[in-house]
Amino acid sequence: MPQSTSDTKSYPKAKKNYLNLFFFLASIAIVVTILPAGVRENGLALAGSIIVVSSCYLVLYLFLWQFRREVLEVVRKTFFIILSILALLLITRYVLDNFDRNTLFLVPFALIPVVIRTFYDARLALFIHLITIMLAGFMVPESFVLIFMSFISGMVAIFTLTNLYRRARLLFTAFMVFLTYSILYFGTSLMFNGNIANIEWSTFGIFAGNGILVLISFPLIFLFENKFLLLSDTTLLELADTSQPLLRKLAEEAPGSFQHSLQVANLAEEAARVTGANMLLVKTGALYHDIGKVANPKYFIENQVEGISLHNDLDPSESSKLIINHVRNGVNLAKNYKVPIQIIDFIRTHHGTSVAYFFYKKYLDQHPGISGIEKEFAYPGPKPFSKETAVVMMADAVEASSRSLDKYTEESISELVERILYIQEQDGQFAGVPLTFKNISDIKEVFKKRLSNIYHVRIAYPERD
Repeated sequence: MPQSTSDTKSYPKAKKNYLNLFFFLASIAIVVTILPAGVRENGLALAGSIIVVSSCYLVLYLFLWQFRREVLEVVRKTFFIILSILALLLITRYVLDNFDRNTLFLVPFALIPVVIRTFYDARLALFIHLITIMLAGFMVPESFVLIFMSFISGMVAIFTLTNLYRRARLLFTAFMVFLTYSILYFGTSLMFNGNIANIEWSTFGIFAGNGILVLISFPLIFLFENKFLLLSDTTLLELADTSQPLLRKLAEEAPGSFQHSLQVANLAEEAARVTGANMLLVKTGALYHDIGKVANPKYFIENQVEGISLHNDLDPSESSKLIINHVRNGVNLAKNYKVPIQIIDFIRTHHGTSVAYFFYKKYLDQHPGISGIEKEFAYPGPKPFSKETAVVMMADAVEASSRSLDKYTEESISELVERILYIQEQDGQFAGVPLTFKNISDIKEVFKKRLSNIYHVRIAYPERD
């Protein structure tokens, strides 16, 4: 998940860096402490342990810095990942000290990729899983088989866990973890022993227990959501349900804005697919981006009846304030309804720092010679900071502008999309977003295709006598 703008303001940058450093150093110290006594019995062995464990954490830090920097920019997200790794390692140490070696197969290493995959992507889940089992390998005697089996089982868990909001999917993942352990154990036993008689059949019961323990990831996910302010697909799916109270309020009090939000959600979701952004997060954010319009719905053109505009009796500066305030109103309303901060960020950023140009131009026409007043007609921002928020901003502007076209042809729709996105780019609205030229090109093609499908020319059916 992308970082929230409020997250980035929670701590000064230097303080965040110091806290992250503390978490990594403390984690290294804990892991070195729980390693077997044999690798800590003298100074050189201890130094070697510190070097090895530090190398694993350094690689983890570099991975986050390179591919998921938003995790390092939010202290609680860094702590969540460190805590997840430590929890499995401490469980491994406890099992080693209190049970026989076969009981190690009960340690649910697949729990890590399942939980991380829920809140982030498969690549991060796999990498953290790999770091965890490598560190666990230093604790376990003759650990290759355990590492191999746990690694493959974790990969299978990631591959099978595509839709966690479907509870049956987690059951399937748990079964696949059990099946993978069982097959690999059977295969390695035959490889090293060459005899079926030497297989300990009771170990398959331990594998079944491991699969059952994977199911506890479901309550853990809800716990982590509450404590670390993370968002799972399950929660996003619930928020995207149009029967949610806040969305129902938008549909009833500002029906035009609600229909606009549905269209924006459809456009943005497809654009998210071609750019690799989180489709469910984008769809949900798009549904909520305009909820602030319920405060003054009739001041927005999509809610006006018979073309009567209340702005005709207002000064352009007053009109612009009413329009711009829908962002602030939306944020306040979302907080009152306890909407997650990640969704509120779509409300804050969907206009960025752009200018309410219609009223700005109207004001200049009425007051020629005045300059330097752009800020009075500009949205407060912030600008989009992730692919997800940028995609919704693009879709919102394109969908709204498409309603004003006189003729819907491929040429007019193409020109509209190119012009809107060019203006936003030149405005610097996407300066902080990791979008490539190919991403933007793909987004344009998606918008053109979707708008052409929405406004396609219909066949004129003959009237029936």
